[in-house]
Amino acid sequence: MEVLASLLKAETSDAESLKGNLRTPSKRITTGGWARGTEQKIIEAVQSALLSALKIPEYDRDVVLDISDAAARIVPTGRSEHYTRIEVVMFSGRSLEAKRALYKGLVTNLSGLGVPATEIKIILLEVPAENWGLRGGYPASEIDLGFKVDV
Repeated sequence: MEVLASLLKAETSDAESLKGNLRTPSKRITTGGWARGTEQKIIEAVQSALLSALKIPEYDRDVVLDISDAAARIVPTGRSEHYTRIEVVMFSGRSLEAKRALYKGLVTNLSGLGVPATEIKIILLEVPAENWGLRGGYPASEIDLGFKVDV
């Protein structure tokens, strides 16, 4: 038990060791072939909206972009290859105000890259902190994350 306590203390006392170890929220962007050649712009557009709306630290980056050709996906009727779905898996506890700000930021940023606002679908999946294993397998509910979740 003493060893575990000293590991937790060492883990939370060194702020620099936190960088790169936080993986919340996790983002997955799925869109069509139009996005080839603009991958980094799309990723940064999504990351920027999360930084602004959810107040996550700049170093908290966990984004995956999936680009599929028309033959590899079905989009809602009347939508184009620009149809984009963003799934964000995050700790529970963000306010409706923060979520609204996130929705607006994502739509604004992606519209600037040519995605019609009506072709953006955003899904937030909220997971209790005790269901995230971080920094060597510790429940997130038991460690200092270094940022507020209840924004």
